[in-house]
Amino acid sequence: MKKKILIIDDEKSICTFLTLALEDEYEVFTAQSSKNAYEILEKEKISLVILDLLLGEESGLTVLKDIKEKNAEIAVIMMTAYGDIKTSVEAIKQGAFHYLSKPLDLDELQHYISQALELQNLSRRVETLSAALKELEQRTYYGEIIGKSEPMQKIYWLIEKVKDLDTSVIITGESGTGKELVARAIHNNGARKNENFVSINCAAIPEGLLEEEFFGHAKGSFTGAVVDKKGKLELADHGTLFLDEIGDMPMALQGKLLRVLQEKEMMPIGGVKYKKIDVRVICATNRNLKAMVEEGTFRQDLYYRLHIVNIHVPTLKERKQDIPDLCETILLRLCEKMKRPCVTLTTEAERFLLEYNYPGNVRELINILEYACIVCTDSKIDVKDFPSEVLDSKHFHSYQNSEHGMGAAFREEITAAEAVKQYLSGMTIKDVEKLMIENALISNPQSKRAAAKELGISDRSLFYKIQEYDL
Repeated sequence: MKKKILIIDDEKSICTFLTLALEDEYEVFTAQSSKNAYEILEKEKISLVILDLLLGEESGLTVLKDIKEKNAEIAVIMMTAYGDIKTSVEAIKQGAFHYLSKPLDLDELQHYISQALELQNLSRRVETLSAALKELEQRTYYGEIIGKSEPMQKIYWLIEKVKDLDTSVIITGESGTGKELVARAIHNNGARKNENFVSINCAAIPEGLLEEEFFGHAKGSFTGAVVDKKGKLELADHGTLFLDEIGDMPMALQGKLLRVLQEKEMMPIGGVKYKKIDVRVICATNRNLKAMVEEGTFRQDLYYRLHIVNIHVPTLKERKQDIPDLCETILLRLCEKMKRPCVTLTTEAERFLLEYNYPGNVRELINILEYACIVCTDSKIDVKDFPSEVLDSKHFHSYQNSEHGMGAAFREEITAAEAVKQYLSGMTIKDVEKLMIENALISNPQSKRAAAKELGISDRSLFYKIQEYDL
């Protein structure tokens, strides 16, 4: 598409001359007054203006100023038969790209037009890249991944680099760090996002069934094979195959997978011909594959076929600054799932979660918060609402005795809280709600309004609950 140029000159002959000189390369518009020029600028996406210094009684510098105030991106080349150094400097100060004297040299004009448009394109690219970089630097999430710490920013950067490529990726990290979330982010934001994302956990499927899971089978290939069954490889055709715990894949199957990756074809068990497939492979492991290669428990050729880009997901204790954002998002999702009012953390609970060591990583944090959401009875989750195995851990006992710990008084509160939990064990939410309403009414025998205020509900809601529970 041709760039659009506007010529503003009160002499019609100049407008005609420049139109004929430029129309082969550009889409040219002309105006012989500022009024006509502003009308064209409103309607058309003009990239460059060639502007005369004098437009009848009007100054071209005034028009230049108006153009730049409305759209600073438009390049402006000034022209005049009355040029002097002072006027040239003033035009450049107000944003003109260049200043030419009449009669114009067409070669010189063409040169400066090309330069101005090239600089304009470069500026737009720089702005776009700067905005993208700024957005990436400020990101607190990517897909389902949450975190703004430096290690997570590196992961986001790598995802951006590989998402549109077919390059194999290995995601490493401890269990529970969110390796599958990284794989899904690569797929869901890349060129294959409209195709299938197929996942296989190599450690969860018995070795005897894993090959069939990969390749499927043909009808009649064994007793019970009454129909053709597609394997995960075929289901992932044109999409992404995610191999979780790749280090647990049997050696025999590793060789067959390598052939698929090299030849881009596979055959179902009992099949008679190969099928072409186009699959992007992403792997994850919590094991040291290089060490396994040296031990002879993982094929070296497959390792180098898969290990092109490595994305390492840090443990939660290595990115503790992400814990507040993680907690906020997890609690919102849990409350939505449980259809209960939103809850937040007390200062003490948040401090404890920031200091806990998380042997189970993000998965453990989710479990802790889900348990706390179930047992907490108000809008704030406290340390006493955390699971007993966390409170019984060595970490918790050292935390109690630290400068942030709460000492004997808090331990008594924890003991009391555990007693309350035992008392509530086996009760439904309705049972607990009825008990709370009864206690509020007993505490406020003279005023149902005061009881409603204590419960944190409206007078009308309390009235309906009294009727519902026949109190």
